[in-house]
Amino acid sequence: MVVGEHRATKLVINLAALQSNIKNEKKLLPASTRLFAVVKANAYGHGLVQVANAAVAGGADGLCVAILDEALELRHAGIKVPVLVLGITEPENAMLAQKDDISLTVGSTEWLLQYCQLLQNQLVTGKLKVHLALDTGMGRIGFRVRDEFDHALRLVQKRPFSFEGIFTHFATADEVSFDYFTQQMDTWHQLTDHMESLPEFIHVSNSATSLWHLPVTGNMIRFGIAMYGLNPSGRIIDPPFELQPVLSLVTKIDFVKQVQKGSSISYGATYQAKDDEWIGTIPLGYADGYPRRMQGFHVLVDGEFCEIVGRVCMDQMMIKLPHKMAAGTEVTLIGQQKGQQISCEDVAEYAHTINYEIMTSLATRLKREYVY
Repeated sequence: MVVGEHRATKLVINLAALQSNIKNEKKLLPASTRLFAVVKANAYGHGLVQVANAAVAGGADGLCVAILDEALELRHAGIKVPVLVLGITEPENAMLAQKDDISLTVGSTEWLLQYCQLLQNQLVTGKLKVHLALDTGMGRIGFRVRDEFDHALRLVQKRPFSFEGIFTHFATADEVSFDYFTQQMDTWHQLTDHMESLPEFIHVSNSATSLWHLPVTGNMIRFGIAMYGLNPSGRIIDPPFELQPVLSLVTKIDFVKQVQKGSSISYGATYQAKDDEWIGTIPLGYADGYPRRMQGFHVLVDGEFCEIVGRVCMDQMMIKLPHKMAAGTEVTLIGQQKGQQISCEDVAEYAHTINYEIMTSLATRLKREYVY
């Protein structure tokens, strides 16, 4: 992995803002409810290990990731708090999780039986921590039928498993209508109300649920997009406290020129100068995760909104300047500058996507600078 240490383009990650979002969320929760910070996908583009350490220091009780390799990276970095893999891990790799005290998600009895079969010729001490996923309407992973779920409950009560948790995931917790959310809650109760004993962790709340649907069943929440200061609903529903954006994307102009009226800019000659114009080039493009389709949007230069002209290139892009500016002038693509702001949501709306995709698309070659 190459990181662009020797160019001006970088992500600035405000870990104090991240910790503030955690603390404000915890104020909404009962004292007994634990908060697991979701740091999957390189912590939504913010940096896995750095964010995980800051989240734990800021009050997170555990961490959630998507794949086993992310969990192993946390353990190799010396992080000791509980770590749950939310996706399905192949049974033959589960012994790696057991060795490093990593909890795995299970969504079928076949998986449990395959793991037991694999262990027959292995000398393994200790138990594998598992969380049973219930598909109450997301349609992704998990038990959907009570008989199979009951079979799984019987299996995980025995060695080689440690039955640590049950959970589900809501498909519409970030929407105004509660109808489908209520259907999922009803399905959850149909699957779980008969249980005679409960595991340590019961979790149904993602960021949206923890912001707009408290109190709900459970003693743990999975705090994801809101931890990074972004609204799970976009602009549809206001959160109960002010979310502090954690990430800024900044660079500097590295080339300035004046072009004549009618001159074309970038691939496809999709922009022609309307007058004699000053054009700045900045060292950032779609290979860095900034969408190619952003022609016509804007960036901030010296507190002024400057239009992106021509198609965004792989490694560079051009902007229209209000007047001649020096190379080295700072540019903000996401964040605040001199009282003006471009939010991740602004970028996402223009790109016809969601803030999650913008954040998680930010490339690993972008230098990440951590501040408090």
